Amino acid sequence: MTTTAGRRATAVLAAAGTLLLAVSAGAQAQVPRPPDHDPRQHGGAQPLAGLRVLMSNDDSMRMARPDASDGKGLYEARRALCAAGADVVVMAPWANQSGAGTSATGSGHLTVQRRAVLPDDYAKDCSGAPSGGAVYGVCKGASPCGPESASATPADTVRLGLGGGLAAKAGWSDGPDLVVSGSNYGPNVASVVNESGTVGAALAAIDEGVPAVALNSSYDPAVTTSLEVADRTYRRTGEFGAGFIGQLHRRGLLTTKFVVNVNYPHLAEGQRPRSTAWTSVGTQKVVRSVYRGSGDTFAVGGAICAPGTAECRPETKRDADFTLLQRGHVTVTPVSPDRTFTGSEAARLARYVRTSR
Repeated sequence: MTTTAGRRATAVLAAAGTLLLAVSAGAQAQVPRPPDHDPRQHGGAQPLAGLRVLMSNDDSMRMARPDASDGKGLYEARRALCAAGADVVVMAPWANQSGAGTSATGSGHLTVQRRAVLPDDYAKDCSGAPSGGAVYGVCKGASPCGPESASATPADTVRLGLGGGLAAKAGWSDGPDLVVSGSNYGPNVASVVNESGTVGAALAAIDEGVPAVALNSSYDPAVTTSLEVADRTYRRTGEFGAGFIGQLHRRGLLTTKFVVNVNYPHLAEGQRPRSTAWTSVGTQKVVRSVYRGSGDTFAVGGAICAPGTAECRPETKRDADFTLLQRGHVTVTPVSPDRTFTGSEAARLARYVRTSR
């Protein structure tokens, strides 16, 4: 007799297996047109025509820093999605929320504030879309967002958007078709996935019943003294992401069973990815926390883990996302909110629990 759990497990495996077939087509495949039965399909050749997309990230929508690490990836992905025909609305954290994971605000107030003046290079990217490419920042509190306002978390922005924000601000009473989070300043792989606000926003989406894709742009792995994402990497991530989402849309592979976490590698000018690889979340500790004390106060920072050091856990998987990303592959990883450990190492503990009184 087939159980409900068994049917769900079969459905997840089927979705993952079909997605794997789509991944094998690679980054060089041409983006197909969307299906004719799409209720909001307007008939053009654009692969995402009529698709409503809520965008968020964990870097914020400011794009005010000199290195543009606080939102450039979001605007590049927004540009590419609108060019592919999507109707995009951004609801993103008011300020940087990197490392926020899935944290959410449980009480008080959140304020949604539309950005009146967009960055010059991206102002007209979505002007022809039904929603005009509206960009909103979300802060905590009941007052207008200002320089000192505390920011909503990435998960907050998605839950707010799906829970009434989009209906109030964009008129989407039936919600979006998809949530896209990113593109992030830096990769979200291995141990970083647990802390990622980019992935956390996407997990919040599937928790609310909306498919989600997380996009991430990589640093140059050869540089460890200063972490920077090249402009071309943001551009390529956005373009790859829009094309890849078009393929998933056409094949009916946008699922609420897991987040599709995409990491695009740093590549030299003119270089192409080696392939698109189906991967697992790696076990390696990529970044370690650093705390520097002065009396009762500690400054919080981080550092890239040096392989082989005691505080940095090594990689144990052959198909690890971080390993393949460093080798120049685009990595695609299914990330589930189910944190139940199913490995054989838990068998002894399971037997003890079941037999204890």
